[in-house]
Amino acid sequence: MGDETTTGDHYHHGNLRTALLDSALEVLTESGVAGFSMREAARRAGVSQSAPKHHFGDARGLLGALATRAYRQLCDRLEALELDGHDVRDRVGALAAEYVAFAGQNRALFDLMWRMSQFDYTDPELAEQKHRALRALDRGLRGGDAELPDDDTDPALVPSYAVWSLVHGYTTLALEGAIDSSNPDPLAHDLLPAMLALLNLPAPASHS
Repeated sequence: MGDETTTGDHYHHGNLRTALLDSALEVLTESGVAGFSMREAARRAGVSQSAPKHHFGDARGLLGALATRAYRQLCDRLEALELDGHDVRDRVGALAAEYVAFAGQNRALFDLMWRMSQFDYTDPELAEQKHRALRALDRGLRGGDAELPDDDTDPALVPSYAVWSLVHGYTTLALEGAIDSSNPDPLAHDLLPAMLALLNLPAPASHS
């Protein structure tokens, strides 16, 4: 496939896609989902207005690709945590802290990830990254050797969804300023650990 021509520059196919995602993130960060413009993303990438359509189809496709990138980045961070050798409460606490940190450092992306009406939430690549996030949380709760069910609606995953819901709810409230509005770091106090302590987390599994 030939290069995509810009105003004085040339992009290879993959490089243009990355450049469009980067410029789309800039627009999203400045204007939010409601004010997002694919035309503006193309302008900032230095390409024609038709270039994003070639790669993403429409604004929903571009936002979906950006959401997929966000999930991938979150999963990479969760999976990089060293959880082996820690008990279940420490594992869940570490995952929760990383989740909150990611959200605080990537507010525009974090907001986009849950705007399901803005993109195709059934896209296979996006669905796989969401599944990765569930696997990471489940690994913290049930241990790295626990077998993850093929069906994400399996009752065995209810505790993992409960932890995810609690941590996500806390994160959303903290980012919106509904709690801890006087402290810029929502992890600088004991609220999140206290909330996690309310969960009936299982005792560490014994290995014979």
